[in-house]
Amino acid sequence: MEIVGLLIIAVIMVVISAAILMVVDKLNLGLNVGSFGNAVVAAIAIAVIGAIINWLLGVLGVTIGGGFLGAIVHLVVAAVVLLIAGSVVSGFVVEGFVGAFIAAIAIGVVGWLLSWVIGLLGLV
Repeated sequence: MEIVGLLIIAVIMVVISAAILMVVDKLNLGLNVGSFGNAVVAAIAIAVIGAIINWLLGVLGVTIGGGFLGAIVHLVVAAVVLLIAGSVVSGFVVEGFVGAFIAAIAIGVVGWLLSWVIGLLGLV
């Protein structure tokens, strides 16, 4: 795929991720974004921090299994990513580990619902 196409896809993914953060912010479930600009910066930070943590886990040989235990481990990692992003991005506030954990669940649910609706509309 050409570079322009990849950049367009990246921008679309950042905007969708920022919109998901805004929805979770409005639900008051453990994180506050403030503005859409903060949500965009937070979405980029979350993507970069998540990629680094997943890479480090792979380098250390840590594998995350499937099933219920794997889902819990994924949520804990996502909560840690949110906490780190909250400490790096100004305007992005995460309300402790429990807030980050609840926000991670909410982000997953909102993202899944958005994917489902997009699929129903035949956009993917």
